[in-house]
Amino acid sequence: MKRVKQRLAGVLAGVLVLAGCSDGGFSGLYSTPLPGGPDLGDHPYHVTALFTDVLDLVPQSSVKVNDVAVGRVDRITLTPDTKAALVAMTVNGDISLPANAHAELRQSSLLGEKFVELSQPTQEKPAGHLTDGAQIPLGRTNRNPEIEEVLGALSLLLNGGGVDQIQNISHELNDALSGNEPQMRALLSRVDDLATQLDGHKAEILRAIDGLGKLSHTLVGQTRNLTTALDNLAPGIKILADQRDQLVGMLNALNKLSGVAVDTVNRSRDQLVANLKALEPTLQKLGEAGQNLPNALQILLTYPFPDYAGNTIKGDYANVDATIDLDLDKLVQNFTNSSQPPVQLPLGTGTGTGTGTGTGSSSPLPLPTTAPPAKNQGGVLGGLLGTLLGGGAG
Repeated sequence: MKRVKQRLAGVLAGVLVLAGCSDGGFSGLYSTPLPGGPDLGDHPYHVTALFTDVLDLVPQSSVKVNDVAVGRVDRITLTPDTKAALVAMTVNGDISLPANAHAELRQSSLLGEKFVELSQPTQEKPAGHLTDGAQIPLGRTNRNPEIEEVLGALSLLLNGGGVDQIQNISHELNDALSGNEPQMRALLSRVDDLATQLDGHKAEILRAIDGLGKLSHTLVGQTRNLTTALDNLAPGIKILADQRDQLVGMLNALNKLSGVAVDTVNRSRDQLVANLKALEPTLQKLGEAGQNLPNALQILLTYPFPDYAGNTIKGDYANVDATIDLDLDKLVQNFTNSSQPPVQLPLGTGTGTGTGTGTGSSSPLPLPTTAPPAKNQGGVLGGLLGTLLGGGAG
């Protein structure tokens, strides 16, 4: 038995010596290659990933894609700023991943080992290829919660959390609802009606929201004008503040005026009602007049002329064209042919002058004798002019 132990110790010492010689140094058991690891192929590539917390991840852990081992974790170091852990990995060269791939620290089972899961992005479109020497930043790395963290949160919830208050909450709800069942049913019915009406006006609500969005966009476009208006509003407010006493006095005067007006209306209410009742027959007769009243008013405005005189009279003159014929022959002929000529021609029967008698009687006055018309005065006009001018023969 002693010999077997010595042989095993020698074999282990030899393995350790060979491993240290092959690498030029020994960095612990994690640097020793293990059998049965993932197939890295002939041309693997190396990538790194930054994690805020790697939990108990160790070198030689698996690197998987879709739960298939495609690489291993080579080493885990701390970044120079000591704010993140840098995980170096070796991946099979036949595995193609986008340049914006994600890395997540997961666990194979409830109490299983940790491994790194590489996956394509879900919130953005894959782009490029993950090449040798690439690094996955903190924004694209994450880790699953530990079973210890889940149990600790559950313990916090059950002991001193909100679970122990459920009984108190249920009791308070029972006390609040006891005896108010009809009111609660009515409230739930009204809530259901409200939800139904809101759902029926969904299109209008959406249009209102869109209009509000357009209004906000317009206001954003008018930001400079609004700022200028607000800046210039200060002087106006200052003027109003300076005239505060005058405004208060005006409002007080208006208050007094309204009080006087109300008192006046109250005092004269009976007389006003009586006047309106007395006016009722007149208004009734005006209503019975019907179309006769506007017709009469139409004639009244043009009295003493008919209503169509308004088509002729424009302002203070009549718009009438007149033609006057000044033919003297026709005028005299019209005068002489008239039944009452405007000029009476005297007719005489003797010559000389008479003298008065002693008895006071007088002899007939001598009338001028009419001479025959001259040859150079022709027609009725010539005779008329000759008689009017006192001309004659002899």
